[in-house]
Amino acid sequence: MRLRHTVAAALGALTLVVTLPTAASAASGQFRYTYETEEGYEAVGFLNDPPSGACVNLPGADSDALPPAYAPKNITDASATVFLSADCEGDVYYTLRPGGGASDRLKVRSVVFS
Repeated sequence: MRLRHTVAAALGALTLVVTLPTAASAASGQFRYTYETEEGYEAVGFLNDPPSGACVNLPGADSDALPPAYAPKNITDASATVFLSADCEGDVYYTLRPGGGASDRLKVRSVVFS
């Protein structure tokens, strides 16, 4: 009888471990960029500990109705590939190494981290 309870408990624990969701990996640190607000003011946007492998449209610059963001700074521990288009699409992209940045000339709307 004890063996049956032990086996049942072990199987229950194994099932629980197998079904637990795994934490999504994230780049540690901050990604910064500059953008122009709808009122025409310069503002700094940032992403704290952004998700890895998922495209992030940059708030304040994610629409064709708004000017693209510029001067990205990758202060994370992962590479960041920035795109001129939203949804990480298009042929215009640039990869920033961890700790790297670009000038005001680099225009961006979305980013994905490795």
